[in-house]
Amino acid sequence: MAESSSTICTISHGSTPISKLAEDHLISILLLLPIGSVISFGMTCKRFRSLTYSDALWESICRKEWGHTSVDAITFSVDALHQRFPSTWMRLYRQVYQLDTISCHRLTVDPEFVDELLPGPRASHSLNFVSDCLVLFGGGCEGGRHLGDTWVAYIGNNFNRTVQWKKINSEIPSGRFGHSCVAVGDCLVLHGGINDRGVRHNDTWVGRISFHESFGITWSWRLLDVGPIAPPPRGAHAACCIDNNRRMIIHGGIGLSGHRLGDGWVLDLSENLLFGTWSEITTYPSPSPEARSGHTLTYVGGNRTVLFGGRGTAYDVLDDVWLLDSSESRLRWVQLQFELRNINERVSLPRVGHTATLILGGRVLIYGGEDSFRHRKDDFWVLDVCSTVMVVKPRRGLVFRNMWKRMKTRSSSYGPNGRSFHRACADQTGRYLYVFGGMVDGILQPGESSGLRFDAELFQVELML
Repeated sequence: MAESSSTICTISHGSTPISKLAEDHLISILLLLPIGSVISFGMTCKRFRSLTYSDALWESICRKEWGHTSVDAITFSVDALHQRFPSTWMRLYRQVYQLDTISCHRLTVDPEFVDELLPGPRASHSLNFVSDCLVLFGGGCEGGRHLGDTWVAYIGNNFNRTVQWKKINSEIPSGRFGHSCVAVGDCLVLHGGINDRGVRHNDTWVGRISFHESFGITWSWRLLDVGPIAPPPRGAHAACCIDNNRRMIIHGGIGLSGHRLGDGWVLDLSENLLFGTWSEITTYPSPSPEARSGHTLTYVGGNRTVLFGGRGTAYDVLDDVWLLDSSESRLRWVQLQFELRNINERVSLPRVGHTATLILGGRVLIYGGEDSFRHRKDDFWVLDVCSTVMVVKPRRGLVFRNMWKRMKTRSSSYGPNGRSFHRACADQTGRYLYVFGGMVDGILQPGESSGLRFDAELFQVELML
């Protein structure tokens, strides 16, 4: 104890090398440490305590863990839009990791454009956020028909929860549902899908948005040159971008003859997105996820991509979690065993046709989907693979605790219907999500086996910090 007091006293008098470092150099060192170690470091003397509670350090920590894009967007929303903001970056960091409540808001059509055409009800479409716009493409609708329409809605500066959809006149790509579509910078990369004749696609398209003074927002699609090698045709697969948006991964789906697939492919994109090269992921002899469809892939930063859920080859609905590690030259799958603690026994986690969206703090927000009895869900969960506690269990090995948290919905907010095969995306802050369409429960009509209907609702999900 005396030795500890002496050390603190010596440091406080500035006689150790570390105490002579400039503040920016100390911050660089602290950014390499776990958060618990940063707090412990601040307990050694008054100067270090002041540093470890400073806005400069905690803004840097937020930028490291959440990315510059999210932090810059948060700063802009506070300065330009006068949004409520915690008093310090340290407090914001704490609130993000203690997050347990969301609020839903139904979005309405701008009254000036209420007579304009709107996107129709659909499911298994794509919805992406790019350049302050929502971009909606394709999907399936009533009668099992496919759609091939593209819609754009600007939700940037001064967005007041009213939208104005603009339909893009384009004959390409061809109509389809169950395709994947991921954002790459200010572009979208679309792959695969199924049409209403059951034909599976394996083509890849690039979409780009433009803003013109005279014409407003425009959108264009073009076929991506990928050379002679491409994945087998499929739909209902999962996809995301990794490695600073220069590689896209797809996994699984429904292939020819209705067989579920368990393969994974990587598309290496050129810097200008003029061409790409496909290669199959080989993980043997390491274990890998079983074949499935209707699951999700979400890139959570660094070298980590999370796969969750879906429907397996035996038509069973899954709740397993896999981590794709891209830290080495060869990609590697690792299954994350977990336990649900303090969760109501009636809660069912397995699901297919859900969404899994990266949110502020590097975590994944799971919404909706359906279980093996085709009961559509309206619940929200946060999946955190970065801040979990590992314990050793007999016969199970490493098991993750605190990986799942069920979110509460603010009682005064809008309550959307349970749904599946909808789509969701987050804005650049990671605090606001947008959900469109899907399959929802409707009124059962005479002669119908189910009351399912396609939905055309658009709503916003807000993380309550």
